[in-house]
Amino acid sequence: MSIIAWIVIGAIAGYLAGFLVKGDEGLGVIGHIVLGIVGALVGGFLAGILTGNDYTTGINITTIVVATIGAIIAVLVVGAVTGRSRTGTGSI
Repeated sequence: MSIIAWIVIGAIAGYLAGFLVKGDEGLGVIGHIVLGIVGALVGGFLAGILTGNDYTTGINITTIVVATIGAIIAVLVVGAVTGRSRTGTGSI
C-alpha cells in the first residue's frame, strides 16, 4: 500500500480510536491521528505476521479494522507510558 493510503487509513483509525478509548482526551484529535498512523503500521504488520495474510492491499474495511485495533493499542500504550489514567466512561 502506498504511503498516502497508510496515512488515510491511520487518520481514520486514530479518529475512531479517539471515540473508543475514553479518558485520554489530553491527546486531542491530532494526537489520535498520529497514533492512528503508527497503530496502522504496527497493527497491519502484526496482523500480517499472526495470520499470514496481506493487510496492505488497499483501503477497505479489513484494513480499517486492523488499523483501528492497532491505534487503540498504541493509545493504551502511550497512556500507560505517560501515566495517564483511563477514568472516562468509554467502551474500553
